[in-house]
Amino acid sequence: MQAGLLYGRQLTAIDLPQDADVTRFNHRPSMIEHGRWIICQRCHERSLKQQVRLPAGGYYCPACFLLGAVHSQQPLFSLPEPNYFTPVAQPLSWRGTLTRLQKQCATQINDVFRQNQQHLLWAVTGAGKTEMLFLGLADAIRMGKRVAIASPRVDVCLELYPRLQAAFTEVPIALLYGHQTEPYQYRQVTICTTHQLLRFYHAFDVLIVDEVDAFPFAQNPRLGFAVQQAVKPQSALLYLTATPSRQLLWEVHRGKLSISYLPLRFHGHLLPEIRLRLALRWRANLKRGKLPRQLLMAIKQCCEQHRRFLLFVPHVSQLAPIAAVIRQKLPMAEFATVHASDEQRAVKVVQMREQKLDFLITTTILERGVTLPEIDVFVLGADDDVFSSAALVQMAGRAGRSAKDPTGRVIFWIAEQTLALKRARQQIRLVNRKGRRLPECQSA
Repeated sequence: MQAGLLYGRQLTAIDLPQDADVTRFNHRPSMIEHGRWIICQRCHERSLKQQVRLPAGGYYCPACFLLGAVHSQQPLFSLPEPNYFTPVAQPLSWRGTLTRLQKQCATQINDVFRQNQQHLLWAVTGAGKTEMLFLGLADAIRMGKRVAIASPRVDVCLELYPRLQAAFTEVPIALLYGHQTEPYQYRQVTICTTHQLLRFYHAFDVLIVDEVDAFPFAQNPRLGFAVQQAVKPQSALLYLTATPSRQLLWEVHRGKLSISYLPLRFHGHLLPEIRLRLALRWRANLKRGKLPRQLLMAIKQCCEQHRRFLLFVPHVSQLAPIAAVIRQKLPMAEFATVHASDEQRAVKVVQMREQKLDFLITTTILERGVTLPEIDVFVLGADDDVFSSAALVQMAGRAGRSAKDPTGRVIFWIAEQTLALKRARQQIRLVNRKGRRLPECQSA
């Protein structure tokens, strides 16, 4: 048995290797009874006993069943994390530079890691959050700490992994997400989806949760519980977001979280502000093979000017009919559709990045974690209930991320105003007002 594969892991009896010496493991009850309820100790889901009782006796947890069945009559096993890592004197191979504002945030993050604190980094999209982590990560690695960076979105993990590999070439890094084919490996640095944190127990000295406002993390209290379980009792916890929730800001107000704030992008320009266009009855018209005339004109203009863009739409079912209309009207356009279940999603994003495609039509799956330079952003049906204010801000934030093209157009087609839309526009205006007060601001 390779003990390293089990350090800091949270395992059921079925997960244990056949040659494992059970006496070496810590164990604790997998489920706790509380009146009519049974509470899973892996994910903290509360279930009515009568609904999860097994015919042979005992109970199971339906909420985290896909990670392997948790049975009330079998404990959860774990091996304490010993931090058996090869020392690396100079782990950071990145030779880039940070702006004054980025250095301030990076220094604060490093202090948080050293002092085992909980912290929120509130930085606008395109502020360079990943690069601001490097100082603290390098210091933690030198000190032999185990580190994890978790995100709710697989796309964010897949984008982070090569960037971290390039920045820390001497440090082995693990990548964990659902449906991957590579076996688990014990590494000092782990990049994973937040669901994968349910497999760890007191494993990490430093845990960074990126895109903390994103679905499903923000809507799933089980994932918040997973974060608290995955870290050691003495550890550092850092939340990253461009759109903090009211709950996070309340935690800051109560003094439970310290905060760093960066309202300016790395290139010194403000966020592109949202422009609205009216598109009445576009859903009904789409069924007749029509799209808003102004949208088609904008798409045609971008293609003629070789200006690439993302077109966001509310629902997967709308991708095919919208693509059919565009192919009929603009047969020379090179584009693809993308959604969460698309097995070719990563390939299409690479094609877009390599400028083999003029644009992508996508759902919210590309609202964050994907950086494409020199693009515009169009959103059809931005007033749909599926779009939260955070999602709208993130979609708008895909534009203007390059120093060569720091502005970019952001146009939303709507039939009516919504509260989410108003809040999104207000938040962008708020951070831009704060950004204008900084001497580094490059926008007029």
